Amino acid sequence: MPETSSDRTKVRSHDKEFAPFISAEELDAAIKRLALEVRTAYMGKRPLFVGVLNGAYYFAARLLEAMPELECEITFVKVASYIGTSSSGNVTQLIGLHERMEERHVVVLEDIVDTGNTVAHILDALKEHHPASVAIATMLFKPEAYRHDLPIAHVALRIPNAFVIGSGLDHDGLCRNLPGIWRIIDEHA
Repeated sequence: MPETSSDRTKVRSHDKEFAPFISAEELDAAIKRLALEVRTAYMGKRPLFVGVLNGAYYFAARLLEAMPELECEITFVKVASYIGTSSSGNVTQLIGLHERMEERHVVVLEDIVDTGNTVAHILDALKEHHPASVAIATMLFKPEAYRHDLPIAHVALRIPNAFVIGSGLDHDGLCRNLPGIWRIIDEHA
């Protein structure tokens, strides 16, 4: 269970400590700005949003909530690539993709894009369904860690290459429920 200090300046999860990095208010404002961009791009196109579990539940809910006038659908898929605080480099099979996507505009919702391995795996899997278009929307993007040439069309916030938790992001299963984004204090601890 994460331990939180009384002044909310640190959170302990497993053997790591985290400090506040992005407030819940700043994050929600960034998601609302992104929602305006996405709504403008997809108005009248009835997009299918594909949230990547487990982390994107928060982002997906906040983003869609900020676009009530956009006619859209949402579904969720699950992949995994993290072990502890590092990407394993391997993405497991995409699970849960059952909706018809042929000739549909698909927007993949990610909590965070760092190496891009998960995004690349998902885009490869989606191509087999012949969508009209596919775009990536992410709550957080780490440009310094990104290893692919695939475009990330919609980004709420760009952040440095540090391990972060909160608002859907976890550390070995914990801390998804923390408000805002918390940054690891000492990655080499």
